[in-house]
Amino acid sequence: MENIKYQYGFGNTFASEAESGALPLKQNSPQKVPLGLYAEQLSGSAFTSLRAHNKRSWQYRLRPSVMHAGDFKEMDSGLIRSSHASELAQTPPTQFRWSPLPIPPKSTDFIQGLITIAVAGDQSMHTGGALHLYAINASMNDTYFYNADGELCIVPQEGALLVKTEFGLIEIKPQEIAVIPRGVRFQIQLKEKYARGYVCENYGAPFQLPERGPIGANGLAEERHFQIPHAWYENKTGDFLLVAKFNGKLWKTKIKHSPLDIVAWHGNYVPYKYDLTLFNPVWSVYLDHPDPSIFTVLTSLTSQPGVPNIDFVIFPDRWMVTENSFRPPYFHRNLMNEYMGLIYGKYDSKATGFVPGGGSLHNCMSGHGPDATTYEKAIVEDLKPNRYKDTLTFMFESLYVWNVTEFGQNNDIRQKDYLDCWKGLESSSRFA
Repeated sequence: MENIKYQYGFGNTFASEAESGALPLKQNSPQKVPLGLYAEQLSGSAFTSLRAHNKRSWQYRLRPSVMHAGDFKEMDSGLIRSSHASELAQTPPTQFRWSPLPIPPKSTDFIQGLITIAVAGDQSMHTGGALHLYAINASMNDTYFYNADGELCIVPQEGALLVKTEFGLIEIKPQEIAVIPRGVRFQIQLKEKYARGYVCENYGAPFQLPERGPIGANGLAEERHFQIPHAWYENKTGDFLLVAKFNGKLWKTKIKHSPLDIVAWHGNYVPYKYDLTLFNPVWSVYLDHPDPSIFTVLTSLTSQPGVPNIDFVIFPDRWMVTENSFRPPYFHRNLMNEYMGLIYGKYDSKATGFVPGGGSLHNCMSGHGPDATTYEKAIVEDLKPNRYKDTLTFMFESLYVWNVTEFGQNNDIRQKDYLDCWKGLESSSRFA
């Protein structure tokens, strides 16, 4: 595999060519495309969206994407679930916590290894999203995939991945993420013997950087740290499988060539990666505890200002310097619905049970907060400046309730004793 190169930025219009002269200089779709290529536009927004929100890229490819060998046929979706009510168990307001997925004993690639934990909203209405886990030990060598229901935010927890996309190559490892826009065709190959992680399927508006408000011009995620692939293509023919996720189901068709055959492209609808260690937390330096929204990396907006379809939030290495304050995440109930995962280290709200590769879910108005051990330690500790080191937790937070799948409710990875972590919280002795 050749050396992978990236461009830098977020939300810009980029241009790249793998062969000199492949990009048309004047027209997006000229009468005759250079090098005998085909011009094709990929639109991720309505044609008439405001310029600031209009997402599209022009592709100059060896073959148009319409070419495949026959109809799409429905295939076994495995443990992938969608918003169809018939596929979901009733979700109680109970707090959930899960252990990591085990690495499968038999050959399992990225599509086969996807397991849905929870679903929110409705993919056919472009609202909400789905939360998936993956545990894999095989590459997608002869299979390609695209998701028409939403964009995918891939969060590795263990094992590096090579993501081969229509736009170019992206490598990601734990502490990094990759976002693959809705409709972009790709293939995932292992860089190590196995891999495990999380995927958020965003049905709503594409992820964007949050506004900084009173924070000002700097802090949080910087545009210049996002990496966009350079054009790369493969000119392969043979017997391949193209899998699509559409309207909640998996579909397949045969294809006689690699769909990753774009020689050049330009536009702002592109896959990208981001190194989470570059995030610059903006944290309280005096009194009391800010809301977790100050840790937002990416947000998918709704029409209601300040209310996200999905927020991607991280809790990285940082200094804790607040005085006379309860430092762990406070006890709270709230409108939003919070799924949390742990990439490495320990989370400062839980002493045990919440481990790398695992997750927890606290839906709308379900109480949550530090366990008894963490609470008892926090109310007596000497509040000197303390650096939280070697930790990386994330949260996918949605306006819409995360409906837990049957797998999420009944599989052995669910920690059914999760509620016991709060049993040691006793009533004040003054009211005994």
